[in-house]
Amino acid sequence: MRGVVMYKAGDVRVQDRDDPKIVEPTDAIVRLTATCICGSDLWPYRGVEPADHTNMGHEYAGVVEEVGSDVKNVKVGDFVVGSFVISDNTCEICRSGYQSGCVHREFVAQTVGTQAEKARIPHADGTLVATPGQPAPELIPSLLAASDVLGTGWYGAVAADAGPGRTVAVVGDGAVGLMAVLAAEQLGAERIIAMSRHPERQELARFYGATDIVEERGDEGVAKIKELTGGLGAHSVVEAVGTQESTMQAIGATRPGGHLGFVGVNYDVTIQGIDLFFAGIHVEGGPAPVRRFLPDLIQLVWDRRIDPGRVFDLTLPLAEAAEGYKAMDERRATKVLLTL
Repeated sequence: MRGVVMYKAGDVRVQDRDDPKIVEPTDAIVRLTATCICGSDLWPYRGVEPADHTNMGHEYAGVVEEVGSDVKNVKVGDFVVGSFVISDNTCEICRSGYQSGCVHREFVAQTVGTQAEKARIPHADGTLVATPGQPAPELIPSLLAASDVLGTGWYGAVAADAGPGRTVAVVGDGAVGLMAVLAAEQLGAERIIAMSRHPERQELARFYGATDIVEERGDEGVAKIKELTGGLGAHSVVEAVGTQESTMQAIGATRPGGHLGFVGVNYDVTIQGIDLFFAGIHVEGGPAPVRRFLPDLIQLVWDRRIDPGRVFDLTLPLAEAAEGYKAMDERRATKVLLTL
């Protein structure tokens, strides 16, 4: 099969890889219908994470081609969406709703590598969710989004306690931030402030439910949020970038007693304890337990109540994955869909 391999930072190639095979009786082989490039894939691309002939990709949707003898919840021929974190969905941590911390946790990124024609998914019963039937082609991008960015943005909004009567501020206008705007709207937030400097992303944020746009960053961004909220700050803030500036901006924008959900991968972020102490806020985040939300998100897409697939603004064949990475790195694309 063909698949994306990152030889080293900035060096992305599509080449022949061995077809996956059933290894454990809990495995499933999925022939992918669509995959994509994530903002977190840019960390190794930029040299922040190591890359050495690494299989890339962790978002996936497709048709089950083969299952191990212990797999019961999905069958050959099912169209499935899977989380970017492998989980058994039965351990005590999974049952508490934090499948991304499963005792059998594996990250699909840089191991399984789903920017490929096929993938072996361990713990298939716990990781994969079948759709109600075979989806119409126009639904596939939105179903694919549920595998990570939609689920991650949704978790960010849930962790931030977004809901009726609340003002939600979203720091970051990438795919995850835009999905957090969508989630906040679906969760019934009264006011949604998207922090963005890019006109095309501002337009998409408004489509997903943003009521206000703030272009300022850093301390100026915090001041603007407070100006819009009577000097108090937002009830709920989602941090969807992971930089030092965005993290401190998110903390500063959260009112005392408010909730901060952080889902941006945060390398080299340092928070002084005294700053967090006097902020007086609730903080939750990390790798999103996408599996918790997948059944509901799939149904929302299936019923055409949400359209997260609009976040893909560049579509390329798998063979042109290197151009997709370059486009996202240069901010010429928000999120790249790879067709198979």
